[in-house]
Amino acid sequence: MRSYVATPTTVVRRWHVIDAEGRVLGRIATQAAKMLQGKHKATYTPFIDTGDHVVIVNAAKVKLTGRKEEQKLYRRHSGHLGSLREERATTVRQRRPERLIEEAVRGMLPKTKLGEAMYRKLKVYARPDHPHRAQQPTTIEVA
Repeated sequence: MRSYVATPTTVVRRWHVIDAEGRVLGRIATQAAKMLQGKHKATYTPFIDTGDHVVIVNAAKVKLTGRKEEQKLYRRHSGHLGSLREERATTVRQRRPERLIEEAVRGMLPKTKLGEAMYRKLKVYARPDHPHRAQQPTTIEVA
C-alpha cells in the first residue's frame, strides 16, 4: 500500500478566524501554528506547506497568565553592536498588541524557508474587524 504525499497543486487552503478576546496567549498560538502548518488535516506532509490561512482578531485583549505581563521581555537586535532592544509585555501591548501573538506563533513554526511561507499566512489584528470577509473564513473556538 502506498502512502499519500500532498503536492503544492493539490493543497486546498481554507481561511479560519480565531477570536483572542479573553483567551490565553499560548493556547491561541499553538492552535494557530498547528493550522498554519496543516497538521489538522489528513493530507499533512512535512515538507510541503499544506496549511491554511489564519486570521486572529482582538489581539489587544489576549490574556497572559501569571506575572508575564510585567516580567516577559520581547527582544530585538539589528545586528549592530549595542543595538539590543528590550520591552516588557505591558509596553508591547500598548504600542503594538499584534506583536504578542505574532512572536508567539513565529516561535512555534519551523525556522526554515517553509516556516516563513507558513508565517506569511498569519494575519493578526488588534481590533475585532478584519478585511478578509470575502474569503468567508470559518470561526474556530480555542479552549
